[in-house]
Amino acid sequence: QVQLEESGGGSVQAGGSLRLSCTVSKYTYTATYMGWFHQAPEKEREGVALIDGGTDTTYYADSVKGRFAISQDSAKNTVYLQMNRLKPEDTGMYYCVVRQWFTSNWRDPSEFGTWGQGTQVTVSS
Repeated sequence: QVQLEESGGGSVQAGGSLRLSCTVSKYTYTATYMGWFHQAPEKEREGVALIDGGTDTTYYADSVKGRFAISQDSAKNTVYLQMNRLKPEDTGMYYCVVRQWFTSNWRDPSEFGTWGQGTQVTVSS
């Protein structure tokens, strides 16, 4: 069973940057989509970024386009989320996810069955 472990969260001021990391056990390089979800306080989880492990094609929510970048290092079995120009509304838990096949509904948390424990990001104004 795939296991995910996130790290890299923390507290920053608005405009700052953080890089989240997610180590994926039993990594399947060419057949896995990896992504990040954000759950703001008292809100539902929603996908913010997705990467195709085979082609490096990336997908982003409109709210983070131009500010966040998802990438992977297959040698380290790790996927990253570089978050720049952070805003207070980016505050919340960030979760790493994986799935075998692409779905156009990748922002819907019900499309993913494997989740990490999450890492907290707090952005102060």
